[in-house]
Amino acid sequence: MNRLGHAFTGEIQAIGFDHFALPDDAMAQAHMAGMLRRNFQGYTTDQSSVLLGFGASAIGRLPQGFVQNEVAIPAYLKAVAQGRVATARGYQLTDDDRLRAEIIERIMCDFAVDLDPICARHGWMADEMLQSSPRLRDLVSDGIVELEGSSLAIPPDSRFLVRSVAAAFDAHLDRSQRLHSRAV
Repeated sequence: MNRLGHAFTGEIQAIGFDHFALPDDAMAQAHMAGMLRRNFQGYTTDQSSVLLGFGASAIGRLPQGFVQNEVAIPAYLKAVAQGRVATARGYQLTDDDRLRAEIIERIMCDFAVDLDPICARHGWMADEMLQSSPRLRDLVSDGIVELEGSSLAIPPDSRFLVRSVAAAFDAHLDRSQRLHSRAV
């Protein structure tokens, strides 16, 4: 038995590209059911559309977009002491952002995505989304992504490049001068 009381049977499951869980763990079960989620904190089983961040520089997500608290601790503490919300900035999500976020989340969680149903929910055609990503063509031609119709999958030997595949759908990446986490 390990320190959590689980008997190790060698059946640890890979979850996403950097997590592992025992088969009876909620994370493994969510992964097997296609219900695994990912946010900027990592993989989760939480299906909530709200993530509240507390503390200096904390980031929160609401259905409308993202908010970030004051980064500098003195500014954060001053706002709290004055009874004000310590939010320093925010970003309002567009319909395109929501579509791309859903696609990216499925890629990051499942190493695959069927664009047809996701695009349909957002009023897009899958072909339009595929054509909107010049990076995706390179990933397909390099064998990193397998594309069949509107479904794409990352083969097991390419899964370490999942961030690069997800980035092919990030409309903001080219405009950003900074990256929090680089794929390679």
